[in-house]
Formats: sequence, C-alpha cells, structure tokens
Amino acid sequence: MSAPKTPSTSEVDHLLLTLEGTFSDPTEMEAELVPFLSALEKCAGDWAPDTVKGARKRKYARASFWQALKERRDEDSASVALYRAESPAVELTVELWLPPHPSEINIWLDVHSLAYFANEGDCKGIVEMVRAWATHYPASHAAAHSMADRELAGFPHFGRETEVSRRDGFDKVYEVCWLNVFGPKLVERVGRERMLSTPAHLVEELPNGSVLLVLRPTAADFASDEARVAQARAHVHLRPDLDFDTVLRTLRERSAALAPVEPRFHPDLAPLLSRLPDAFAISERQQKIAELNAFRPPEPEEWLPVALPSDVENPERARSDYSDLSESLVAALHTQVPSLVEETPESLTDLDFYFWRENFPERYTRGLIDEHTALALGAYLGGMLVRRLGGTWVPRQKLEESQVRVDKRVWLPFLRARRYMQSRQSLLDYSLTQFFREAERHRA
Repeated sequence: MSAPKTPSTSEVDHLLLTLEGTFSDPTEMEAELVPFLSALEKCAGDWAPDTVKGARKRKYARASFWQALKERRDEDSASVALYRAESPAVELTVELWLPPHPSEINIWLDVHSLAYFANEGDCKGIVEMVRAWATHYPASHAAAHSMADRELAGFPHFGRETEVSRRDGFDKVYEVCWLNVFGPKLVERVGRERMLSTPAHLVEELPNGSVLLVLRPTAADFASDEARVAQARAHVHLRPDLDFDTVLRTLRERSAALAPVEPRFHPDLAPLLSRLPDAFAISERQQKIAELNAFRPPEPEEWLPVALPSDVENPERARSDYSDLSESLVAALHTQVPSLVEETPESLTDLDFYFWRENFPERYTRGLIDEHTALALGAYLGGMLVRRLGGTWVPRQKLEESQVRVDKRVWLPFLRARRYMQSRQSLLDYSLTQFFREAERHRA
C-alpha cells in the first residue's frame, strides 16, 4: 500500500485573522458595518464568503447580511457568521458588543488554506482589507498569521492566566505575526519612533495612531528560515529586553514542529490512523503523524489453531442471539456511523474511528461497556467474519470462547471486543480493522 500524499504545511494550515476594535455609534449598526462589508467585498477576491447565517443560512448579499444581523441580535450584543464551502473554505464571524458594554467589534476570519497566500497579490488584498477595518474600527490589536504557529506561540494568553490576559490584553509585543496592527496605547508604550523604524516589509502609521506592520510580502512562507530571521529581528527591535538568539531558536523550533511528516502507517491500520491527526490542533498534527508512524500494534492473539467444540444446547438459537446483538449495535450507532448498515470491512474502520474520537471506553460506564457495547461489538465483528470471509460460528456458553471458524483458524471476536474496549489506547492496540485484516490474510 502506498503512503498517502503528504500535504505541505501551508496546505493543512489556515490563515487566521483576528481584530479587536471599537466603533462609535451603537444606535446605527448598519451604518457602522458598511465599511466592514465594503472592504470585504472589495478585497476578498476568490475567497469571498458566499453564505451568511442568522436564524438560517442564506446566499450572501447586503440584504441577507442585515437580516441575519437582526436575527442574531439581543439586548447587548449581535453577531453574524459568513461562510464559503468551496476551496478555499472560509469562516468569518463579526461580533458586536453594545451598551452597557463598551461598543466593541471583534472580527475572526479563518481561510482554510494558508497556501492560498503564497503570492503577493492575494496577500495585498488582506493587507488592504485590514487597513480599512483598522482605520474605521480603531484596534487595540489585530494579527493575521498561520493558525498553527499562533497556537504554538500561545495566542491569545501567551502563558498568562486567563484573567490576567483578559485584563491586560496585548499590553506588550508578545509576538510579531505576518500582519500586525498595534493600537495607539501599545505604540506609545513601545515608542512611536521605534515602532515606525521596525525592519519589516511594510510599516505604516494609520490616521487613528495605530501602526500597521507587515513582516514579509507573503504569509505562506512564515516557517522558512529567512522568514524566521526577519520575525526575530522585528520582535527584538520592538522588545529590546529580548535576546535575538533565544527568540530565533524558539521560532526555529516551532518551524521544526510544523514541518510536514510523511505518513508511514502500519499497512493494516493506515485507513484508520490517517484520520486521527485531524482530530488534533493543527499545530500538533505533524508530531502526531510521527508518533503514529512509529506505532506498531501487537499481533492479534484472539485465535485458536483448533476449534473448541460447541457446548450450547441449541447452536441455532445462539447464532440468532448473536445476530440480535449485532443488530442492536447497528440500531444504536447507525446515525453516528452510517456505514454500519452496509456491513463492510470499511464499517469496522469507521467504528474504530468513532470510538476513538469519542474516547468511548473512558467516557462511558464499565457496566454499559461490559454488559452491552462489548458484547454487541463482538457479535458484529464475528458476523463480519461470517459474511465477508465465509466463516462459521461455533457457539459456546461463555461468550468470550465463542468462535468463528475461517478455514484452518478459529477466531474469538468477543474476546477481541472485550480487550478493545478497555481504554482509548486499546482501541488502537486491538482495533477491529486489524483483527479483520489478519483473519482475511489467513483465509486459504
């Protein structure tokens, strides 16, 4: 089996833009939001959102945006979400705080492919848009950067307690992103002259006293060594208390953590393991791929060279009971795992992923698992060996001894299911997928 293609860092990473600003007249929200929409419509280009969500989803238009704003407004706040499903996918949320709170606007934009911003033309659109937003909505801080790298940098708390972070905000230059807007208070704290002399691709003073700083022409190459050196130089310029070599070493470590790792998963488990990294934060995925590459499950031991004779009075009744157990699993989980109904080997992989994603063995009671789930799983797994590999049930009074004969070997699906359901790790160590593939290999 060939290894899956490894996406580049920028393909799996996102561009995340956050802006925390203010607006002047909460009684005229539509008028206040016209500059937001105008800049978005003018600058977004190929990644422009096409759907707006209020009480329901509608095709984007100014009228549908205003309708959504009415539907998502309460006494002291309002919010609207905009989306784009086609590549590059986009999520954009604008949230407004109204009196008695200070009149604030928070903008959160997630473009689901940093690779889209590998050329300067598309990056200029983001810069122009943020310039317009930060000019009309004076921002305490705004940043656009790799989502993964922001996570590694510790946004938005930077190692502070949450309460301290909320109280102090961006009170010093904790990080220099690809694009930054530093509000007037921070500019004065750093020193306007120092801020405006920062070594960067673009440093521009805005009419409200904020400073727009763009580190490099493009956003997608943030992890290159050239970009990291530029980032360290800018950061140390703005924070003379920091040591350049220490800052650069930290940035290079972050780049190393985000470097793409080629998947080389155990062949039996590749269909399952390839799904797991996406369940982690973007900043952790490459490390998880490396860990999963090294993972080697134990060889299945739930089999016998010779079948134990059936010791039940009515084997047909026992097989009917197994069928009922299997159907109970399908009835309970077919909504969460639709492929269960199809009863294919891929259904087992879907089950493996579902139980792992939900951390089922550690979230639910042992009584439920031992008395119901594990039994139903054993029956479903054994039934799969019967249906797909031509096996034959050999019922036993003790369920864990019940077997399915497939050619020269007999397999113990109920025993496998009990071991499988012990912990989250055991879902991988004793996966249903691997058990089936092992039985398939030994079929004559």
